[in-house]
Amino acid sequence: MMDSMDTPSTRPYLLRALYEWCTDNGFTPFIAVQVDETVRVPMEFVKDGEIVLNVSFDATSALKLGNDYIEFKGRFGGVARDILVPVSRVLAIYARENGQGMAFPVNPAMKQESQTKPAGTDAVHTPSPAIASVDAGTAGAGTEPTPPKSGSSAGRPALTRIK
Repeated sequence: MMDSMDTPSTRPYLLRALYEWCTDNGFTPFIAVQVDETVRVPMEFVKDGEIVLNVSFDATSALKLGNDYIEFKGRFGGVARDILVPVSRVLAIYARENGQGMAFPVNPAMKQESQTKPAGTDAVHTPSPAIASVDAGTAGAGTEPTPPKSGSSAGRPALTRIK
């Protein structure tokens, strides 16, 4: 009998389902990622320990939505880059056009790990697990919107996670 420790995560399956929902309905799927040393993204686009990536068909090449990693090639400032994101680091997936999607809880081990690093080291900012928002942004294919901000009053759609 499997207990909760042996059960595979539902996160990769939900990510694939929401990606498919976005593409089937003509929306642009974006993912919000909490960055640490296991994430391979252009660090110059990381803000407050997070990055938002356009994972649409038009913005990526060789996209693989696996059970452990999301991998693809994307262009950043006209330069092709290999992107590797552990599924456990994905904070949310949503449609850019209307903000509909799903936010995932911050893994307690990730939060504890970033809080136990001494001050002045490479500790990554961890958002509050109670409320976090992902701003849908207005970026085009292959670019990222500004990082997520809480309390956005710009009138744009936003995805809010509330525990």
